[in-house]
Amino acid sequence: MKDLIFSVFPSESFVDLGLFQFGWERCSPAHSFGPASRNHYLFHYILSGKGRLLADDSKGITQTYDIKSLQGFMIFPGQITTYVADRDMPWEYIWIEFDGLRVKSLLETAGITPDSPIYKARKKELREDMKDEMTYITEHADASPFHLIGHTYLFLDCLVRSAMSPQIATGSKLRDFYIHEAIEFIEHEFQNNITVEDIAAACGLNRSYFGKIFKEAIGKSPNEFLMSFRMAKAAELLKLTSLSITEIGAAVSYENPLHFSRAFKTVYGVSPRNWRNQNK
Repeated sequence: MKDLIFSVFPSESFVDLGLFQFGWERCSPAHSFGPASRNHYLFHYILSGKGRLLADDSKGITQTYDIKSLQGFMIFPGQITTYVADRDMPWEYIWIEFDGLRVKSLLETAGITPDSPIYKARKKELREDMKDEMTYITEHADASPFHLIGHTYLFLDCLVRSAMSPQIATGSKLRDFYIHEAIEFIEHEFQNNITVEDIAAACGLNRSYFGKIFKEAIGKSPNEFLMSFRMAKAAELLKLTSLSITEIGAAVSYENPLHFSRAFKTVYGVSPRNWRNQNK
């Protein structure tokens, strides 16, 4: 009988929500992983047994959490963590590694942060739906990418709604409205020469206040988000079309090819040409 299922997902074409890897494992007693950090969000849901998570909080101080079945834990990008299965009742879990431009704000809406990484469902039915979506993804690794992304959206929806408290839901509505308006404006206008002032004006806010709530919600400044969004679109064009580097730069508002290459390398770590050669 298998004790581990593991799959990697081709995520380059998905910006709002990307799926990176997923799997299931029945751990041996005292099995541990870490200390290590991840580049993306990694969620474990405990099917049976128990274990312990050691994770750095937002101040870099290591906190210890005891976790049992029907609970879960979130690992955040760049966070140092170690997790260990119990010696007597080692855990069995399923996991999903994912990321996206709106993930941080969604998780905060559910109260899941580096200072509060443990998932405890407030609604049993939604918890079961979430588990079913995770299980489905794990058992259908050969399905099409769009099919799996659809189920990843359902997973994230169930995760957030099952953990969300009524107080958090009410308090975040106005900020979420502004962030939604900002991202929608960027999605429609990214190919034009828009500025942060333009985005703030579209939301009816001054730049200073807009920048503050955007950074708190998304984890990036509006300028950083705009550049990341444009470069993600550029990566899609590099992979899916035969347009020249200059044409792709112009398509995402960079008329100067050198400026485009610098921006792309800032986000992806390599030049557009090298990225295209690596991702043919």
